[in-house]
Amino acid sequence: MRIDILTLFPDMCEAFLSESIIGRARAAGLVDIRCTNIRDYAGNKHNRVDDYPYGGGTGMVMQPGPIYDCYQAVRGDRDCHLIYLTPQGKTLTQERVKELAQMDDLVLLCGHYEGVDERVIEEIVDEELSIGDYVLTGGELPALVLADSISRMLPGVLANEDAFTEESHYGHLLEYPQYTRPPEWRDREVPEVLLSGDHGRVDRWRLEQAVERTLERRPDLLEAAEEAGELTTEEQDILRDRKS
Repeated sequence: MRIDILTLFPDMCEAFLSESIIGRARAAGLVDIRCTNIRDYAGNKHNRVDDYPYGGGTGMVMQPGPIYDCYQAVRGDRDCHLIYLTPQGKTLTQERVKELAQMDDLVLLCGHYEGVDERVIEEIVDEELSIGDYVLTGGELPALVLADSISRMLPGVLANEDAFTEESHYGHLLEYPQYTRPPEWRDREVPEVLLSGDHGRVDRWRLEQAVERTLERRPDLLEAAEEAGELTTEEQDILRDRKS
C-alpha cells in the first residue's frame, strides 16, 4: 500500500512516521508512506498558500490551486482515494480503518488555518474523516493517526494477526485487561488464572473481562452487536449472567 500525506509540515509527519513499528514497516517496504509539502506548489516567491476569506472573518484559508497542483503531481496516473482530515468529516472507526486498509493508494490532505477552499474539496476529495469532536491546529495529527491505524493492519507490520484482532474496537468488544511481570506490584497481584497455565480458563477469563469492560464503558457497542446478531453464543451467555 502507498499512502501520500499532503501537508505544510512534512518534517513533523516524518518525525513520527520514522519511529517504532511504522518506521520499521516503512524501512522493510511493507508500507510506502510519503510526505509532500504543499508549499512546493505555491507558485510564488514567498511560497504562500493561504489568503483572507471572502466575506470576512478571522483567520486565513488555504488556496485551492497549490493543493490541487500538489495532488496532481503526487497522483500521477494512479487511481487514488483522497481523504480530507477535518472536524466536519464522519468519525473514524475501526471498521472504516479495516476497509481503507484494503485499498492500494490513499492520499491524506491536511488542512490548516481556518481550513481549505471549498472548491478544491468539491474537485478532488473523495471522503472527509474526523478523529473526534474537537478541533486541532491542523490536519497533521489526524493524518498520522489514520496512517498509523491503517498501516498496522497490513500483512507483516505486526508480529501476528492476533495483535490487532483481539484488541479494542476490532470487533464489538473492548480489550480485556493486560498484565506483565512482576506478579505482585504495590500489593496488587496478577489474577491467578493468568498464572495457571490453563489456556482454556485464560481464554474464558479474557472473554468475560472483555464483555464486562465493554458493558461498563461502551454498552452501545454490545447493543449494536446484539441487534445485528453478531454476538457469539458464549458472549450471549456471559452477557446474560452479567445482566442478571
